[in-house]
Amino acid sequence: MNRYVKIALLTGAAWSALSTVAIAQDAVRQDGASSLDDVIVTARRRDELLKDVPISVSALGEERLEQTGASDITALQQQTPNATVQIARGSNSTLISFIRGIGQQDPLWGFEPGVGLYVDDVYVARPQGAVLDIYDVARIEVLRGPQGSLYGRNTVGGAIKYVTNGLSNDPELTLRGTYGSYNQIDLMAVGSIPLADNFRVGGAIASYQRDGYGTNINTGAEHYNKDVLAARVSAEFEPREDVSIRLAYDRVQDDSNPRHGHRLIAGATPAGRILPSVYDTNAGLGNDNSVMSQGASATVQIDLNDNWTFKSISAWREGETTTVIDFDNTPAATLDIPGFYADDQFTQEFQFLFDYERIQGVAGFFYLDGHAEGAFDTILGNAGIVIGTNGQVNTESWAGFADVNFDLTDRLHLGIGLRYTLDEKRGTVFRANYLGATRSPLLGGTVRAPLLVRTNYTNAKDFTQFTPRIALSYDLTDDMTTYASYSQGFKSGGFDMRGDAFLTPNTVNGYDPETVDSYEIGLKGALDRLTFAAAVFYNEYQDQQVTTQVPAGAGIASFVDNVGSSTFYGAEFEGRLRILDNLSASFAVGYLHSDFEEFLRFNLTTMVFEDISNLVVLQNAPDWTGYLGFTWIGDLAGGALAVTPSVSYRGDSSMFEFPNPILDQKAYSLVDLSIVWTDPTDRYTVGLYGKNLTDEEYRVGGYNFPGALFDNSIIGYYGPPQTVSASLKVKF
Repeated sequence: MNRYVKIALLTGAAWSALSTVAIAQDAVRQDGASSLDDVIVTARRRDELLKDVPISVSALGEERLEQTGASDITALQQQTPNATVQIARGSNSTLISFIRGIGQQDPLWGFEPGVGLYVDDVYVARPQGAVLDIYDVARIEVLRGPQGSLYGRNTVGGAIKYVTNGLSNDPELTLRGTYGSYNQIDLMAVGSIPLADNFRVGGAIASYQRDGYGTNINTGAEHYNKDVLAARVSAEFEPREDVSIRLAYDRVQDDSNPRHGHRLIAGATPAGRILPSVYDTNAGLGNDNSVMSQGASATVQIDLNDNWTFKSISAWREGETTTVIDFDNTPAATLDIPGFYADDQFTQEFQFLFDYERIQGVAGFFYLDGHAEGAFDTILGNAGIVIGTNGQVNTESWAGFADVNFDLTDRLHLGIGLRYTLDEKRGTVFRANYLGATRSPLLGGTVRAPLLVRTNYTNAKDFTQFTPRIALSYDLTDDMTTYASYSQGFKSGGFDMRGDAFLTPNTVNGYDPETVDSYEIGLKGALDRLTFAAAVFYNEYQDQQVTTQVPAGAGIASFVDNVGSSTFYGAEFEGRLRILDNLSASFAVGYLHSDFEEFLRFNLTTMVFEDISNLVVLQNAPDWTGYLGFTWIGDLAGGALAVTPSVSYRGDSSMFEFPNPILDQKAYSLVDLSIVWTDPTDRYTVGLYGKNLTDEEYRVGGYNFPGALFDNSIIGYYGPPQTVSASLKVKF
């Protein structure tokens, strides 16, 4: 209890001090102008000033992303408090994201993310192909905390919004080239042209090529390389003054080699030795990997009158992944996992936005029709068998929502949101043992009858949930707002596509939704040279879904269970301080404390659930995260020179719920330096970027399969080493 008392006292003191200073400044302000930067966000599905939104939002604009040399959305992890945004363990473009300790480690089809991803308000349901490279982007918003009322299911941790640039009324063309360490060659072209006063077309194409950080010493192939081609085309049309239409299509093709990881414990043979470089592997499964993701959308906006606007967002997306992951990292087929995934989705959202003198808001309807399928083999050479698994899940989701803001007085505002969601899911899972440590018939292997059918079922379940939100905010001054809010989010239930009904019969019943109740107080605004946002939150996490795989005899048992509940609290403080007219500091600090109150695990021996909450921790939830960057802007040859050194910090974290001193990552810091020069005409931009300048080795994922059957396959995956790159951007 002492910790809660201390937090409450510190929070009260900080709010009191900042509020008093702000009120005093407001009293002596002569011109009444706001000193807060006019940062516009769409966190509440409408354009608003960042300071007016009673939600914890980090917004990184195009200029900031370029100054810091952000190449893809994993750069958000360094600059956003209490966030984990990483590339999944065995891939180059599958996203793993956590916000405030809530997210999803497992990218298996059918197991849905806990952090929602949106590209121009289009929901991206699957994490494959979701490591979005940053090109032609206006800003990226990170919404922290449950966003259930406006963004719906699967935003229990928060949401990430990737907002692309609109098309210009004038002809534009921007070319950019980058060359860097490991023979990095990035090429990008972005352009648009008006075909009429009310019709514009544009497009962007980007190629990302890089040699591997390491080598597969068995095959000679590159390891941790990059081979990505991405493109986007769009058209904007205003047939009338009150009607606008935007059509868009995007596609990403990732042919980078699969990542097989790095052994952390030596195996039984010389081939299983621990290699000197963490980026090298000795895998024998192969290097075939392909990820394709594409989608199209149509956004129609109609201004019905001065107060009402109608918006329709129709979108289709699909993706295909073919990959191989060699868990044992040896030429032998001790624990090899080839697999494929495929998904498609159609979404339709209708929004009615309204704005009256003292009431503003949005109400609407959302529909999703999604299909995800896949198959993978678990090839166990030491047992002489392969476990083949395949399955599919179909999802239909309907939701109605509303979020309304009431201006009770000129300074006091009440926000109320509510969403009702109905999910219908139908899952099919098949899992069987086949004789021979080669691919199963499910993945094109030799046709043969199964030795043992472990799982074979089809089941359907419905899930419904109301997710409310209420926020009370008060404008302390023209530049500062404080708020208190309650919000709830839920992640839909489903079926474990790896479920083993032979060992865990209850898997055929699926798992239930999880919910998060979040309480938050915040303060955001400006104090003279300081622009900031601060928040303190307390979360109650119920029916928590956890996916794990554990060795079980001559196989692996999979669990997706509603393990119980946890509580956690934390605080965040981020902002920008203008130290001198040409020197500023950007900072972000996050603190997170979590405890499991109940963690039920099925005991394969006693066949009953046991509470082991004293043995587990929250995964991907470091207690401290931080960022500090300085930007100095000066004159050079008549142009503007921006120098940005920065350091980010991430505290101790556990890869999984079960702490493992071999796998878990100790605290580490990353040091970066960016130097960007823009000529006086703003036509040429030259950049020099140094990343991880201290060459820190840090793990971002891992697998844990100890024991003789798996040849102690405990492997880690690592973030990029020290790199340096130079770029040239030209505008026409």
